Amino acid sequence: MNRPFVFINSAMSADGKISSRDRRQIRISGKEDLLRVDELRAASDAIMVGVGTVLADDPGLRVKSRVLQEKRTVMGRSKEPFRIVADSNARTPANAKILGPGCMIAVSYSAPEERLDRLRPGCEIIKCGTEMVDLPGLMEELYNRGVRRLMVEGGARLNWSLIELGLVDEIYIYIGGLIIGGERAPSLVDGPGFQNSFPRLSLQSVQRLDEGLLLQWELHAGITPAPQ
Repeated sequence: MNRPFVFINSAMSADGKISSRDRRQIRISGKEDLLRVDELRAASDAIMVGVGTVLADDPGLRVKSRVLQEKRTVMGRSKEPFRIVADSNARTPANAKILGPGCMIAVSYSAPEERLDRLRPGCEIIKCGTEMVDLPGLMEELYNRGVRRLMVEGGARLNWSLIELGLVDEIYIYIGGLIIGGERAPSLVDGPGFQNSFPRLSLQSVQRLDEGLLLQWELHAGITPAPQ
C-alpha cells in the first residue's frame, strides 16, 4: 500500500495527560514549542485530526507565520497545508474553524446525508469505510492526491487507531512542566489498549524547550510481544 510518511505531534503534561478530565484543552507548550509546531505544519503536505479534537478544541490548523506561508508559496505550494478530519459520522460543526478551502472531511458511508449537506459548503467530503473511516484506504487516497508527509495532531482515539494499524512512522512529544492528573484525563493514546504485545519505539532525539522536553521517537515495524 502506498501511503504518506505519517508522524504524530502532541504535547503532554509531566504526568502524561494531553487535556483535562473533561477533555478541555490545557496550554502545555511554551513559545518555543509553538514555533516548532508551526514549522512542522509548514513542512507538511497535510494535517489531520479526529473529530473529537474538533469538538473539544475547535482548531484551525493553519500556519501562523507569514514568513513560513511565503516560503511555501515560493516553492510552488499552497499557502496552507491540506486539512483533514477523520469523522465517521459527520459530527463536525458547520461553523468549525477547520472548515474552508483546503479542508476535507473523511466520513463513513453510514454518515447521515443531512449532516453531509450541512458540511459540503465548507469542505470536500470523501467517503471511505462502511461504519467507520477506513484509515488505510484514506492514507492511500491521500497519497494518490500527492500527500507525502502527513502531520497528525490528535486526538487520543485517532492516535490509537493509526498506531494499532501500523500507519505511524514517528512521534514527537513535548512534555511540559505541569501536572494535570485525573483518571479520566486522556493520554497520548486512548482506545482499548495493547495487552499481549506492544509497539516499540526508538528514541531519535531529546531537546530542552521552554520549561519542558521534546522527544522524537521512531516506531518499529510490527509489534513486539510483551515480556513473559
